[in-house]
Amino acid sequence: MFDELSARFEDAVKGLKGESKISENNIDSALKQVRNALLDADVNLSVVKDFISDVKDKAIGEDVVRGVNPGQKFIEVVNNELVNIMGKENSPLNVSKDKPTVILMAGLQGAGKTTATGKLGLYLKEKQKRVLLVAADIYRPAAVDQLKTIGKQYSLEVFSDLKENSKPEEIVREGLSHAINNEKDFIIIDTAGRLQIDESMMEEMVRIKRVSNPDEVLLVVDSMIGQEAADLTKSFHEKVGITGSILTKLDGDSRGGAALSIRKVSGKPIKFIGTGEKIEALQPFHPERMASRILGMGDVLTLVEKAQKEVELADAEAMQKKLQEATFDFNDFVKQMRLIKRMGSLGGLVKLIPGMNKIDDGMIKNGEEQLKKIEAMISSMTLVEKQKPELLAAEPSRRSRIAKGSGYEVKEVDKVLSDFQRMRGFMKQMSNGGGMPGMGGMPGMGGKNNYRPKKAKSAKKKKGFADL
Repeated sequence: MFDELSARFEDAVKGLKGESKISENNIDSALKQVRNALLDADVNLSVVKDFISDVKDKAIGEDVVRGVNPGQKFIEVVNNELVNIMGKENSPLNVSKDKPTVILMAGLQGAGKTTATGKLGLYLKEKQKRVLLVAADIYRPAAVDQLKTIGKQYSLEVFSDLKENSKPEEIVREGLSHAINNEKDFIIIDTAGRLQIDESMMEEMVRIKRVSNPDEVLLVVDSMIGQEAADLTKSFHEKVGITGSILTKLDGDSRGGAALSIRKVSGKPIKFIGTGEKIEALQPFHPERMASRILGMGDVLTLVEKAQKEVELADAEAMQKKLQEATFDFNDFVKQMRLIKRMGSLGGLVKLIPGMNKIDDGMIKNGEEQLKKIEAMISSMTLVEKQKPELLAAEPSRRSRIAKGSGYEVKEVDKVLSDFQRMRGFMKQMSNGGGMPGMGGMPGMGGKNNYRPKKAKSAKKKKGFADL
């Protein structure tokens, strides 16, 4: 997401190279490119006008201090304004002092409202909250069954219609009573959507809202509809009254317009974003992190949070020890590959790392294929071979058997083994406080063996990525 927008911002900055300060003369070209980039990204026109005006007012006359060039200063101003229009800071869920907290989900049909209901339920459950999902969409075929399937898969209780011909507000009333009697912390109500906003839909939402007295009314918005998302949010707010929104499908071919428009136009914060099809792919929305992604500067904090969520402390400590002693084996490597899969796609994770936004999809796809190849080779190894990679180096017949078993050539197995041994040496060097040698690359990913091991200057060991 935002790849095209990031590239256009970068082009705008190039025109400021060689200048001593930002002035009206040299900023016009950059602002014109930024303006066109935002419009192409389907950002609301009024938002674009205000954004360009604010950036210009704050950037002109900014002196260039030592070590900072006009382009960097321009990016700083742009970053600050992006954060401002998206809400400045994370807006957490409103929590009721009296249990349960009631969350009403609204939105048009096809926005992913039922899935978002399940995702939010799982998000809260993982925070040790007792959650009840209420299926109040009685119109869309299979909507209730879809929510029940999600609930069963992730052990989330779902309350649905117990009588025939019940009205949505009656289902909500009974669901609320059930939640109170069973001491639930949160109740999330999935309501019906329409292909477009209509009077009957709004009237029903008002009735449900009156019955449930929600602490949150969250509008689920498909980010693929661009600037229409902001107008949709404004309309819902005027007719029903919302407290925030959830942006879905931000992992798709989204141009970013919704994320940049919705807060400014509607006046209500984006509270969560959906970044994948997996039900776990729901994240609290942080404007400063999104601004960093848009400008191609990555999002390390989200990456760390993903790692912390998936990695147990004991496992991290055990892996740290193995890295320091260079005793990690192919079993450990498979565990790390599966960890990456649980955290999301390789492409999605790479884009969170600063400076990695320029890696094209072809390279990422190649990397994913290489990891699949390595996993196939490891699956063809015996338990002893996985635990003792040095056996493969000593006995060519073992490598030949693995090549046949995995469907690859012996030279490819040799390459993976060579890269794995180099990676062991590299990790040991880094974990023990050595210098920054040239990295041979992950197994199967290429690279040269061009480092020279150095003695650690101190016996004190530095913490590595495994500590996450």
